[in-house]
Amino acid sequence: MAVPKRKTSKARRDSRRAANSRLTPTATQACPQCRRPRRPHTVCGFCGTYRGRQVHGA
Repeated sequence: MAVPKRKTSKARRDSRRAANSRLTPTATQACPQCRRPRRPHTVCGFCGTYRGRQVHGA
């Protein structure tokens, strides 16, 4: 069984853990009805449409 030859330092351990925790910008696209930015595959929060249909009262 493989055994580490040296102890992993806290800095090396923490930098490896932090490599996957960066934030990614939220993807947005323009709503086809009102042209305001919205997240893909979601109802537009301003005009309440999704895929050309009114789904929320606005």
